[in-house]
Amino acid sequence: MRKHIASAIMAHAKAAYPQECCGLVVQNGRRQRYLRCRNTALEPNEQFSLHPEDFAAAEDAGTIVAIVHSHPDATTQPSQLDLAQCDVSQLPWVIVSWPEGDIRTITPIVGVKPLLGRPFVHGVWDCYAIVRDWYQLERGVTLPNFTREDGWWNRGENLYMQHYAEAGFVPANGDPQIGDVIIMQVRADEPNHAGVYIGDGVMLHHMYGQLSTRVPYGGYWQDRTIITLRFNASG
Repeated sequence: MRKHIASAIMAHAKAAYPQECCGLVVQNGRRQRYLRCRNTALEPNEQFSLHPEDFAAAEDAGTIVAIVHSHPDATTQPSQLDLAQCDVSQLPWVIVSWPEGDIRTITPIVGVKPLLGRPFVHGVWDCYAIVRDWYQLERGVTLPNFTREDGWWNRGENLYMQHYAEAGFVPANGDPQIGDVIIMQVRADEPNHAGVYIGDGVMLHHMYGQLSTRVPYGGYWQDRTIITLRFNASG
């Protein structure tokens, strides 16, 4: 989570204490911001309900990428209600504890998030997740979900090159085919980004801090391509 978002959420939790604060993280282009919302719950010290006018205003301001609330005098451990409502919303939920000052993000576990327009949550909805989910939806193939910590590409780790064979891929030759995985190096010292070629010169990918999207594969992306991989179904 971006530092200015976390700081804004903590400030709101402090201001609302001992009641639960609630709000929304909204993305517009590359910019994210936290919008405070009014808590209309009947028992605001124990639960929250987003004011519908505030929710509508957030939708007008951009794409809602996370729902936020605080746990006053409690840990960030999600309640069963938190987990259920997170699944229903199909958005990440950010929970903060106050005055402890801890923060946690939970994500929906029901179904696969649509491939286009999903928010970026590293390790859950990121560039490798878009590859895994495309293969699950389009090919019925379950790729391994490797552990990866945010910023691994800045610590000299080379996760894509280390693990692609284990995931069932081999280097591809010739023109890209549908399902080929394109490994790129974007503003980093290691290959740190991946996309799926989906045909007609188009790549599906999910850049750090942005919404997942389709882009023409060429120019900028082709210049940063390190290797193209093909799934070896017989391997």
